Amino acid sequence: MDQIISIENLKKSFGGLEVIKGISFSVHKGEVLGIIGPSGSGKSTILRCISQLEEVTEGTIKICGQTLVEDGKYCNKEMRHAIILKSGLVFQNFNLFPHYSVLQNVMQPQRRVLKKSHQEAYETALALLDRMDLADKADSYPCQLSGGQQQRVSIARALALKPEVLLFDEPTSALDPELTGEILKVIKELAADKMTMVVVTHEMAFARDISSHIIFMDGGVIVEEGSPEDVINRPKQERTKAFLSRFNT
Repeated sequence: MDQIISIENLKKSFGGLEVIKGISFSVHKGEVLGIIGPSGSGKSTILRCISQLEEVTEGTIKICGQTLVEDGKYCNKEMRHAIILKSGLVFQNFNLFPHYSVLQNVMQPQRRVLKKSHQEAYETALALLDRMDLADKADSYPCQLSGGQQQRVSIARALALKPEVLLFDEPTSALDPELTGEILKVIKELAADKMTMVVVTHEMAFARDISSHIIFMDGGVIVEEGSPEDVINRPKQERTKAFLSRFNT
């Protein structure tokens, strides 16, 4: 099975605060890695390091066999740009352009990053919006959509760049509870299509249902990892048990 993400001895500090303390894991093609844990455990920082929004302090990251950073030293600028296209990050707060229509939000990254023609970007955007059940919202603006609809637009935008792996940073945390279901449904459909994904989530039942593999983090380290059944239903570590005791899974 092809390895999409490989992380070895990753460390990240902000000033004197070390938020990731030498973690290692891998994600293979078609897998869904769920990352769970309390706030401040380093979950979102991992995604930001993979997507180059943060620079690592130490460690190695390889994406699709290409080395982004090795022992804390980054590859050249051209290679970094090529590697960043292999992952798509879906933010918890949508990050849509408010002055662009829904259609333009999905088209513009294709035009700017992939240099697609207007027609090709248009056709791809329409197809993805249809997939997200948003074809009738193509000419609307983000402010006219519900939070769940905005998040589906942001997923369509990420998919438009044809990444090898999708990274989700708490994709339902900014939504009202009644809207989370529509996002979880989309992610489940992507998993059924064998899209490789890394999902940071506080939805324990969802993490159990969607993930091929789960990591539980606390204090910047991986406390426990394994199958969803083992980590969530039969945790071995006391810290994992204590964390999961707050959730009705």
